[in-house]
Amino acid sequence: MVTLRSVVIGVGSYLPERILTNDELSRRVDTSDEWIVQRTGIRQRHIAAEGETTSDLGLKAAEAALAAAGITAADIDLILLATSTPDRTFPASATAIQARLGITHGAAFDLQAVCSGFVFAIATADKFLRSGSHKRALVIGAETFSRILDWEDRGTCVLFGDGAGAVVLEAQEQPAGIHGRGVLTTHLRSDGRHTPKLYVDGGPSLTGTVGHLRMEGREVFKHAVGMITDVMNDAYAATGTSSADLDWFVPHQANKRIIDASAEKLKIAPEKVVMTVDRHGNTSAASIPLALDTAVKDGRIRPGHLVMLEAMGGGFTWGSALIRW
Repeated sequence: MVTLRSVVIGVGSYLPERILTNDELSRRVDTSDEWIVQRTGIRQRHIAAEGETTSDLGLKAAEAALAAAGITAADIDLILLATSTPDRTFPASATAIQARLGITHGAAFDLQAVCSGFVFAIATADKFLRSGSHKRALVIGAETFSRILDWEDRGTCVLFGDGAGAVVLEAQEQPAGIHGRGVLTTHLRSDGRHTPKLYVDGGPSLTGTVGHLRMEGREVFKHAVGMITDVMNDAYAATGTSSADLDWFVPHQANKRIIDASAEKLKIAPEKVVMTVDRHGNTSAASIPLALDTAVKDGRIRPGHLVMLEAMGGGFTWGSALIRW
């Protein structure tokens, strides 16, 4: 038996040229490299240049993903951009990327689920492709979080960075069951009661300003591991798999302690965890595709591998996606 699946055929990424180290940050706020590394695992992050926008980053990641897939922009009929830092309130930054790629057909729109955005976008694109309405989707996670940080708040400004990553999904007939390639299952959750724990204190309707990111770090950490493992267990239950079946665990790169604790709780061996938070910081919706591209380029993730994606973000939102590469 065969089934229609959303298969990853290309992945790409882009990081701004400027690197901001912990030592540099320690000259701006009361912190140190030792303090940041001990609590987060982060050693550096990339910062977008003046005038460099989220769509600029997303476009470069998209172009890299298209090249890796061996197709042209004309082959794409759906673009989803996961971001919390769009260029403008409207139109969607996805349409800016669409225009710069020269695409005049299909649909392009932004999706906002904060750090869970890429997983939510994968799940959304998968529904479009499996329905038969679209053939190939460009799923992008891109952020310029440096634009919404309070650079005097050491509890948040040390955590985040800018970047973009993208994958190309193609609707293909694949063998049914867990051994066929493509997105096997996705599980999404949200609970708006937790908004005060991680949010931005501005917006067009609320204040008429962009605002700054605010976070209760201990509260986020307290909920993160349970929520993450919850949706991963949902994926296992839906597919009859377990952590032992995974080839790779690619989590949202928020904090090394959260990643380590989640892997330990689910009995995932450390050598199966893709970790890039030390080099990129927390790039929100861009973090998973950045990590994916890193692991594909260095040869770790290969066709046939079983890959688990998971993320948690403001709202709270959280989700998982289990993919046969």
